[in-house]
Amino acid sequence: MTDAVYTHGHHESVLRSHRWRTAANSAAYLVDRLRPGLDVLDVGCGPGTITADLAALVAPGRVTAVDAAGDILEQARAVAAERGLDNVEFGVADVHALDFPDDSFDVVHAHQVLQHVGDPVAALREMRRVCRPGGVVAARDSDYGAFTWFPEVPALDGWLRLYRRVARGNGGEPDAGRRLLSWARQAGFTDITATASTWCYATADERAWWSGLWADRTTASVYARLAVEGGYATEEELAAIADGWRAWGREEDGWFLVPHGEVLCRA
Repeated sequence: MTDAVYTHGHHESVLRSHRWRTAANSAAYLVDRLRPGLDVLDVGCGPGTITADLAALVAPGRVTAVDAAGDILEQARAVAAERGLDNVEFGVADVHALDFPDDSFDVVHAHQVLQHVGDPVAALREMRRVCRPGGVVAARDSDYGAFTWFPEVPALDGWLRLYRRVARGNGGEPDAGRRLLSWARQAGFTDITATASTWCYATADERAWWSGLWADRTTASVYARLAVEGGYATEEELAAIADGWRAWGREEDGWFLVPHGEVLCRA
């Protein structure tokens, strides 16, 4: 199965999260493998903030950034233009069938992609195909089943159960982080470095940002529509979950941890 629905969509509440991402907070495990002159493929680039960081690190090497959703690429192009980068090009692509010759790139990178695709092993095989021998395939995905927070807010327990049901109903795997090593082995990689890192939201500003975007996402994004249309939740239940997010965000000792699995695979 390669068909899957992108659970989040590109509502503003989703892009609020995506635009926050940088190479430093989302690809640190890869950065020390990068150097000027490398050619990089960034799969699932979204609004392009990580892409732009990668392009700056490998210049004069080139970055090719692709996403399955063509409409988001205008934002990615704008980010590259704002930063004065002339070594990035963008296109629409399906990670299961990349339109590039074998051995095209030194580094193939995917951040928060494999949790949303129908066949992550096939995706990794395709990423390996377009990576040059001796190059690196890098993937990082969060692991929803390992999310944890304080204080306990019952609505957030309901949110997590619901999100995992909706994501799996759409053909994805929300607990992808713990599976990356296994998927990489199934894809034929033998030289794999598996690591983990986290995002942690614990300041007042971080709590307001994280709780606000998830409250909005729960009621107004593609995820909300899919939850209702799939029979997983009613609009009233979603509204209650959003209220729970806002309540958590007001807690002065609120703390939220998002763990990620990571793999660096030698091609």
